[in-house]
Amino acid sequence: MSIKKGRGNLILPDFTQSSCVDKVGVEERVARFQSRSIKNEAKMQGLKMALNMIDLTTLEGKDTPGKVKQMCYKAQHLHDFHPNLPSVAAVCVYPTMVGVAAKAVQGSGVKVASVSTAFPSGQAPLDVKIRDTKFAVDEGADEIDMVISRGKFLSGEYNFVFDEIATIKEACGKSRLKVILETGELVTLDNVRRASDIAMYAGADFIKTSTGKIQPAATMQVTYTMLQAIRDFYTTTGIQIGMKPAGGISNSKLALHNLVMVKETLGDQWLTNEWFRFGASSLANDVLMQIIKAETGVYQSPDYFSKD
Repeated sequence: MSIKKGRGNLILPDFTQSSCVDKVGVEERVARFQSRSIKNEAKMQGLKMALNMIDLTTLEGKDTPGKVKQMCYKAQHLHDFHPNLPSVAAVCVYPTMVGVAAKAVQGSGVKVASVSTAFPSGQAPLDVKIRDTKFAVDEGADEIDMVISRGKFLSGEYNFVFDEIATIKEACGKSRLKVILETGELVTLDNVRRASDIAMYAGADFIKTSTGKIQPAATMQVTYTMLQAIRDFYTTTGIQIGMKPAGGISNSKLALHNLVMVKETLGDQWLTNEWFRFGASSLANDVLMQIIKAETGVYQSPDYFSKD
């Protein structure tokens, strides 16, 4: 592989070299995170932190302006009888719905994220992906969630993947770029580590596990591998990269285990929604139920919470 420059003129590592992840070590470490018991005040603090890190998402062919407006209202008013709750971090929609979402959350502090680059498959020409991204940015997207070309990656065309990410980063302008690896299709933790490194050196502001359309999605083993990549990149370059596990995180216990993992792998500096997100809309209701149970001593029915 020829030497070329990445973000900030960083010299790139040789991505063709094997990225050897200790799978047994990852499994053992994750098992320790999963054994932690978090209670009382620490649990409440963690639940509110998790709530503030969620990207509420609707990415369906049947999305309508009305559905997006309802989700945006929920993002700002998670529970009207508990006004002291934080808002979520962002709402995530298709590019055609960005204008609707941007108007609905204007002035609230909730960010608008948009998927792009022919989400979720990524199977489109580069010029289409660039137009997709620029359209979302022009409509008001604060953040772009792009998908990598997994077919190219699995064929060993790492330069292609790098160049495509760098091109989309340029198309984002001032909007932050989250790069979705679709780890369920990458098969091995070695591939996850290599794809993470490529994305970060190419200009990603966040790396993200999944589209939520493929299983398995955000397993703790995959997330831990990506967190280690972020840690090593930060140690080498001094550049902080965000992390977004997405897909399959639907309950508070798993969210708290993820936060413990972030704290112990990267430190408190990453425990804000500027640097860590959950891509899981269904998680919000479970976290709300747990918070209200802790405050009132009584569980509320799931029917008391809107689904969108």
